[in-house]
Amino acid sequence: MSVSPKNVRERAGEQGAVRGRDQTRDLDEIDRAILAQLAGDARLPNNQLAERVGIAPSTCVARVRSLVDRGAIRGFRADIDPAAVGLGLQALISVNIRAGARQQIRTFTEEMRSLPDVVQLFFLGGSEDFIVHLATRDSDHLRDFVVTHLSAHPAVASTRTSVMFEHYQNSPALDPR
Repeated sequence: MSVSPKNVRERAGEQGAVRGRDQTRDLDEIDRAILAQLAGDARLPNNQLAERVGIAPSTCVARVRSLVDRGAIRGFRADIDPAAVGLGLQALISVNIRAGARQQIRTFTEEMRSLPDVVQLFFLGGSEDFIVHLATRDSDHLRDFVVTHLSAHPAVASTRTSVMFEHYQNSPALDPR
């Protein structure tokens, strides 16, 4: 597959505004099989992917490109162990935005996404407005992050920090239809 990560991000960004629940209607059995295989191993060579799914390699390349274009595949990335790169402490920080600062949600989102310690950012409906998934070296750096980027932030009303002991991640379950 000759789909570059930059192209994937650009295409996914273009598709982001039009994706929705109706998109799943566009996925056929072969698309779902491709997604299931790539969810298990995104580095699977095209010829092996095609063989596992039961289609020609040229068809497989076209199908994967189509899945990228339609936004079903948002990217291909390495799953890096934070501890292996010196980030041995992970935390989930619940953030509530001040009632009078709701217009700052977009700015807050952009600021959080730009910080290198932020692994994931979740914008929620419910008792919290955001959950910030952080990977950092140690508790001193975690404290500094909370004080510098959250407690001192004019839009933030409150935070609650939970330290992660273990983290498991699965790919979304794919409905085989």
